[in-house]
Amino acid sequence: MTTDRSRLHIAVQKSGRLSDQSKDLLKGAGLKLQGGKNALTARAENFPLDLMFVRDDDIPTFVGDGVCELGICGQNVLEEDALGHDAPRTETVAALGFGRCTLKIAAPENVAYSTGLLAGERIATSYPRMLGRFLAERGIAAEIVTMKGAVELAPRLGIAKFVCDLVSTGATLEANGLAAVETVFASEAVLVRTLKPVAPDLAERATALLTRINGVIATQESKYIVLNAPKDALIEIARILPGADAPTVVPLSGRPGYYAVQAVCQESVFWETLEKLKAAGASAILVMPIEKMML
Repeated sequence: MTTDRSRLHIAVQKSGRLSDQSKDLLKGAGLKLQGGKNALTARAENFPLDLMFVRDDDIPTFVGDGVCELGICGQNVLEEDALGHDAPRTETVAALGFGRCTLKIAAPENVAYSTGLLAGERIATSYPRMLGRFLAERGIAAEIVTMKGAVELAPRLGIAKFVCDLVSTGATLEANGLAAVETVFASEAVLVRTLKPVAPDLAERATALLTRINGVIATQESKYIVLNAPKDALIEIARILPGADAPTVVPLSGRPGYYAVQAVCQESVFWETLEKLKAAGASAILVMPIEKMML
């Protein structure tokens, strides 16, 4: 696969939820993407960027070797790859807030589990390096059985007594008579960049794209709040506003002693927050989504 070195390249998972969420993130950053559903690449019309759709396990290699300057993948994939190399090949530049899952030890539901029970047993997993590190840190000698898929079937088939697998809801484990019992690694999707030398113009474009992506991430939970309040309530209201920097306070015309308060809150704003603001003296409270934000 050849690449146009005058353009920035980002490797993303070729199919599945992580692929869709990665493309949504880039579209949220203002990129207009071309390319069919089953294409191996897609081109941005309005930014010098090409997407390369590859297997998730291959993304660290594409980025680490410098074929792609950037990549979006799960921390679980990145960590498993990193444990197979003597030196780092990529740098994580942003946690993206989606694709959250956990690598967990799972045991048969009827087993009263403790970590010591793993000693001498066979454990099936698609992440042998991370599982090996987990066992080594606890001084446990066990046999690791590497599988590429259907790990949860291993106990039923007599391949292994325990498994170490990714868990999001736990429904698949439960359907196979297993229960998640111990956490090995917590993961979410991250944006990574290569540690290989990058041409100055591409590095500049990568920084510009990262700025846009950080702006998209910042707006995911951020809200713009506007309210009115008397002067003696301003200190308490500023304390209640979740994750807000110093709010903007402007005197209200025709209402002496009253002020309009405006703030960007970078944490979730729940009904309980609005109730606390009202109890503190706020009125005419508006909560609005933020479409774009430049940090």
